[in-house]
Amino acid sequence: MKGQARPSGEIRQSQVITTFGPGAMVDLPTHSVIIGGLDHWFGEKQRIHEERLEQYISEVLQIEDVAMYAPPVDEQAPQAKRTGIKSEIFPTWFVAQVTDEDLKEMGFDIKSRQSRIRPLIPWRQLVEGKFLTPGRKKRAVVPVRFVQACPNGHLSDIGWYQFVHDGKNCKGGMLWLEEGGSGGDLAQIFVSCDGGCGSRRALSDAKIPESRVLGRCQGHRPWLGKFAKEECVSRKHEGKPEYNRLLVRSASNAYFSQVLRVISIPEADKEIREAVDLVYEDFLQYAESLADLKRERKKQKVAVALEGFVDDVIWQELVRRKSNSGPIVKTIKQAEIETLLSSPVSVGEDKPEGDFYARTRKVSRWPDLLEGRLNSVVLVHRLREVTAQVGFTRFEASSANADGELDLNVGRAALAKDMTWVPAIENRGEGIFLSFSPAAIEAWLEEPAVKKRREQLLEGFDIWAADKGLDNVGFLDLPYIMLHSLSHLLITAVSLECGYAASSISERIYAGDYGYGILLYTGTSGSEGTLGGLVQVGHRIEHHMATALEMGRLCSNDPVCAQHAPENRQENRFLQGAACHGCLLISETSCERRNTFLDRALVVETVEHLGASFFS
Repeated sequence: MKGQARPSGEIRQSQVITTFGPGAMVDLPTHSVIIGGLDHWFGEKQRIHEERLEQYISEVLQIEDVAMYAPPVDEQAPQAKRTGIKSEIFPTWFVAQVTDEDLKEMGFDIKSRQSRIRPLIPWRQLVEGKFLTPGRKKRAVVPVRFVQACPNGHLSDIGWYQFVHDGKNCKGGMLWLEEGGSGGDLAQIFVSCDGGCGSRRALSDAKIPESRVLGRCQGHRPWLGKFAKEECVSRKHEGKPEYNRLLVRSASNAYFSQVLRVISIPEADKEIREAVDLVYEDFLQYAESLADLKRERKKQKVAVALEGFVDDVIWQELVRRKSNSGPIVKTIKQAEIETLLSSPVSVGEDKPEGDFYARTRKVSRWPDLLEGRLNSVVLVHRLREVTAQVGFTRFEASSANADGELDLNVGRAALAKDMTWVPAIENRGEGIFLSFSPAAIEAWLEEPAVKKRREQLLEGFDIWAADKGLDNVGFLDLPYIMLHSLSHLLITAVSLECGYAASSISERIYAGDYGYGILLYTGTSGSEGTLGGLVQVGHRIEHHMATALEMGRLCSNDPVCAQHAPENRQENRFLQGAACHGCLLISETSCERRNTFLDRALVVETVEHLGASFFS
């Protein structure tokens, strides 16, 4: 664009929240960068409003008032202000792409070498971003694959000189990265020095548990600025220092965005509270009985304010206020499921309007397979999902509990030096909600085979938590795992007919004292309408449920899949029962648990015949 420098790269707004947020490393064509913190975002940002989510974020971040803004969007107008996100080059160590001829000029015997060798050099030694060979030839460089980080999210370059010399004295020389084999085995990757000290060290030394060869973490936060540091102490061992760990820059455990999602729906009792507010001080605060309330409702102002509400519901709200119990505090998912369950029955042709519009499908009788198990189906013609990022972690992901709330004791890296707002995006779409019978689920939990299966899944979970050193993570119990597994089967089944790809359908699982249900939904940023595919699926949900359950009975990897034991250390799949890529695993963009806490043996009978299935 005339008058403006071309940006180094572009990413979508949704990627900034979920994949490439502040503190994430991104590969560009010629180098790697780290995405800057919120202090380094510039340009106009669109405000996003969602009261329930803002209140919860304030609690998580311990900030009195917090706002949500969408990531800045590049302006197309030639005279518009520059918008974007500042990023810094990271890592600042590079590997030169030298040829065999270059190595010969540098005195290497190419024929006798069994490994690939390349110079390992810092940014300050490059000329115009390239490496100069002894013949003064410019050779391209690529960022080194390895950095160091700690569980608190801190990140920095490896001290390569200290690592390779390990206390030895050296007059100074060039460092080299030697890579043998083709599998990326760290035991076959060495760092050496040609300064006459003879130092050479395998990179696998940095992966030895408790080796501490990379030294203490100094609390570097390069996404907040070059000199942004903080004290780093261990969360696992209180009061003790944290030590650096080796991290492959492009590995999947280098960055886990910590996000909160909320479906923007009116709470079932919000409208009654607002209606009573209009006339409480002047009229209703003096009502001592239901008869008093009925008498007050005859007054015109009261009748207008409370129109559409029955006396019993209004009286319950008055009792709550008179008892000074304060507003009822609900979890994120509790507020959502109560509104979904209170959706009116669809009558005639639906005309969706607003951000949320849902109608309960009228059903005369369920098939025998679903009778007594499935309570209702809600067709959500319109919904709005708001996703906000509150932090990130490295090495281990931290997700919300079954109620959609984060563990407040879990460590997270900050997105800015001074958190006054968080990045967020909003999507609009449609969905279907399935409500299940609490009585049927409670009776199922009492069956001996189900209790036995719970012990097996819990044993695998306990092993996983112990290996990770996690003592503040709760086990998601069987109702959640069963509904979660059924949700994955349904996503696969309905995507064949609804017009949406399976990767574009998301899930929300409700499993608690407030009820049991599954919400499958889809949405697109900036979309004011939907295709209507999921709503149409809701009209034939009996067919799709039968298809999903039939798919769950047999996996292409059976009997190996069905016989998987969660506690098996050789397989290292502690958070999964009978689940694999052949049956339950789906795109992680769709799953709210990153494909964990799954077991189709809880849904239907498998070839293993455990007798623990909810659907007989």
